[in-house]
Amino acid sequence: MSEDKLSPGQGDNQLEQANSILQDCIDNCTECSRLCLQLIPHCLDVGGEHATSEHINILHVCSIICETNAKLMTLDSEFYHDLCRLSAEVSTACAADCDALSKNDAIMVEGAEICRKTAESCNRMLVH
Repeated sequence: MSEDKLSPGQGDNQLEQANSILQDCIDNCTECSRLCLQLIPHCLDVGGEHATSEHINILHVCSIICETNAKLMTLDSEFYHDLCRLSAEVSTACAADCDALSKNDAIMVEGAEICRKTAESCNRMLVH
């Protein structure tokens, strides 16, 4: 038996792993979109640096990109890999922005964490 042949059940395990990675990415993108959208009114209420147009913009863009990416993955669109790359980039930028404003603000910490988690799961999708 050649080494490139799959043993019985091995293909199923690889498919299950790929499906799990895909579902994790869909879930993370969905949660990231929801939380970034939720952060907009919070940041506007806090004011100051939280309410700058640049910060509100990155939250809004992150929410839109992640929501769209989750939908494309759900549809198994041929374009979701391209959007995963962009989602990872935007989520990383959004995490950094949220980190910079997270002092004594638990929801900003949570936002930064989900953005990082989303970027990581999108990057995992790029290798599958």
